[in-house]
Amino acid sequence: MASVSHARAVRTEGRDADAAVVSLRGAALSFGERVLWQGLDLDVRPGEFLAVLGPNGSGKTSFVRALLGQRQLSDGTLTVLGRPPRGGSRHIGYVPQQATLSAHAMLRARDLVRFGIDGHGFGPRLRTGAVRRRVDEVLESVGAAAYADVPVGLLSGGERQRVRIGQALATDPRILLCDEPLLSLDLHHQRAVTELVDARRRSHGTAVVFVTHEINPVLGLVDRVLYLARGSYRVGTPDEVLTSESLSQLYGTQVDVVRVRNRITVVGVPDEVAEPAHHPELPHGVRP
Repeated sequence: MASVSHARAVRTEGRDADAAVVSLRGAALSFGERVLWQGLDLDVRPGEFLAVLGPNGSGKTSFVRALLGQRQLSDGTLTVLGRPPRGGSRHIGYVPQQATLSAHAMLRARDLVRFGIDGHGFGPRLRTGAVRRRVDEVLESVGAAAYADVPVGLLSGGERQRVRIGQALATDPRILLCDEPLLSLDLHHQRAVTELVDARRRSHGTAVVFVTHEINPVLGLVDRVLYLARGSYRVGTPDEVLTSESLSQLYGTQVDVVRVRNRITVVGVPDEVAEPAHHPELPHGVRP
């Protein structure tokens, strides 16, 4: 399993490598009377890989949006890089779910990466040599240089995710937020995407918050798991959280966790513990 201490050894001039880049105390998020999660105490440190798991409707994407400053907590406090979260920070890279980009988008791959750098339109005023060189450098680093001028809507899912990661990394962020980046990808492209993310956090000490249903492809990389369910949570190492005892307490019913050849399978989650109108969709390889 990846080591947090190894990742923390990567130091950047002028930064405290041990200071939390994300900190929550007594944090809660609810919509009306529906509580997604509450009482959350969590610190995420430089170079840490945090996987966020849980059924549909448990608040995983809302957790990411809170870190982006797009959702206000119902209670408690949240700081990102030492201050309340705000939109548009160059220190935060964001890889959204693929569905947020139209399949017919005619934006070129290089345009999407460049948008991650300047955050504006593509007028001549911003077409500087330095920006072009940075775009080429980023595309090369994520293995997307060969289709730099191809419209994003014509790329495969795996190619598109490489470009999305390039866009998120274009400003050299200290935090990388990934919302279901493995969705609809085959095993080959899942491996490619996770290796890109892991390489970044190891080389630059970038903290990674990785929302996923696909825990097995990242299991060997994860330092800690935040598991959200039924208005509550569990946080700890995979060995601490992904156990029969831990998930049984979280769901309020008997749940069995089986490990076979370094893969995790969860059995025994009944329909009645799901959020209203949602069946619990657990990580890849996990089934009720």
